[in-house]
Amino acid sequence: MELRQLEVFRVVAEELHFGRAAERLHLAQPHLSRIVRALETDLGAPLFDRTTRRVELTPAGRALLASAEAMLRIEARARADVAAAQRGEIGTVRLSFAGPSSQAMVGRLACAVREEYAGIALAVRPGRYGPGVLADLLDRSTDLAIARFEHEPAEVDCRPVARERGVLMVPAAHPAAALAEVSLTALRREPFLALPDDSGSAVRSMFTTACRTAGFVPEIVQTAPDTWTCVALVAAGVGLHFTTDAAARQMPLDGVRVVPLAADIAIPPVLGYLVWRRGDRDPALERVLRLSGKVLPTVT
Repeated sequence: MELRQLEVFRVVAEELHFGRAAERLHLAQPHLSRIVRALETDLGAPLFDRTTRRVELTPAGRALLASAEAMLRIEARARADVAAAQRGEIGTVRLSFAGPSSQAMVGRLACAVREEYAGIALAVRPGRYGPGVLADLLDRSTDLAIARFEHEPAEVDCRPVARERGVLMVPAAHPAAALAEVSLTALRREPFLALPDDSGSAVRSMFTTACRTAGFVPEIVQTAPDTWTCVALVAAGVGLHFTTDAAARQMPLDGVRVVPLAADIAIPPVLGYLVWRRGDRDPALERVLRLSGKVLPTVT
C-alpha cells in the first residue's frame, strides 16, 4: 500500500466517478484505474462497485476511507513540519546556564522566543558551568549556553552579554553586614562557602585568585552544588559566600546581606558569555541567535 494509491482512492471515493477523478488528479483514466486495481489486489478486496451507470464504495472501501484520510493527513503534516523545521519556524533549542546569575537573561530570551517564534521550544538546563558547558556543546548535548569564563573560550563561537561584579553575601548578624564595603584582607580568618572545586565555576576561581592576591588561602568550610544552597547556608550562619551582583539580585535575602567588596584588591569584572557551537547551521538556533542580539546585546 502506497500513499499515492491512497490519494487516488480518496479522490475516486469523493467523486464516485473515475473520469472526474482522473481529471482532478491530472491522470489518464486507464492509469488511474490500474492504480485502483493494484490497491485492491494488495488489500485482497474490491473497493468499488463499478457499473456503466455508477460507482459506489464497497463495505471494504468504506472501511478503508477513514484510515486513508488519516494517513494522508499525517503525510501532509509531516511534509509541513519538515519544511517548517528547514525554515527554522519549529524546532527545539537546548539552553544551558549556571544558576541565578543567568536567570534574568534566560527569562528575557525565553519570553522573546515565545513571542517571536511560537514553534521553537527553548529547553533550559540549569546547573552547568564553564568547562561543562563547552563539553556539552562539543558533544552536541546542548545547543546554546550562558556561562562565565575568566577568558573568552576559543573553541566555540561566543559574545559577552553580561558584565558583573563580585559581591559578598554574609549573615545578617555578621559585623560586615553593616558596612558599606568590605576588604578581602579583613576576611582571612572567616569561613567561606563555595561551589565544589571541580564544578568549573569561573566565579569560584576568581574568588580564590583574589584571596591569594590578598595574601591568604580562603578556608572553605562547606561546598554546595549551587548558589541557592550556598545562600541558605549563609543565612544559617555557616559562613560567607562570594558571588556576583547579578546572582545576588535573584536570591532570597532573608537573614542575608549583600556587601560590596573594597577596591584595595583588584577583582576583574565577571563576564558572562552567550556561547554556541561553531559552524552550527540549525535553522531554529540561527533564529534564536538573531533574536538574542536584540534581547541580550553585546557588552564591552
